[in-house]
Amino acid sequence: MKKILFVCHGNICRSPMAEFVMKDLVEKAGLSGQFEIASAATSTEEIGNPVYPPARRKLAEHGICCAGKTARQMTRRDYETYDYLIAMDRNNLRNMVRFVGSDPEHKVSLLMDHTSRPGDVADPWYTGDFEATWQDVLEGCTALLEELR
Repeated sequence: MKKILFVCHGNICRSPMAEFVMKDLVEKAGLSGQFEIASAATSTEEIGNPVYPPARRKLAEHGICCAGKTARQMTRRDYETYDYLIAMDRNNLRNMVRFVGSDPEHKVSLLMDHTSRPGDVADPWYTGDFEATWQDVLEGCTALLEELR
């Protein structure tokens, strides 16, 4: 079983989008039993809040439901639990150090670093462009799944 944790600042936009896109891709590939997929925040700002409505709507446009998901903060235990801790941007990577310390098992990476265009996933909280974030997340998750198959 491959265990993946997607991480962003608040766990209400990018990381839950990645969580549910990846779950959808895995299910469509017939690999659901081989993966455990979740998401978390590096901050406490949104703990307990549902997925941000525009992010929820963008997922729904593609037939993906994220009902019941609420933001949670990552913990040190997540490093032990998950095989892959995938950050949405460099700020998330920097903030994850508080939880994971060093990365001796090389579990931590940026989502877009698994694609042919490394870098950050566009943050719709600031850009308002949920389509650009959707495109980044879909490309990143598709590439990650191909890498892990």
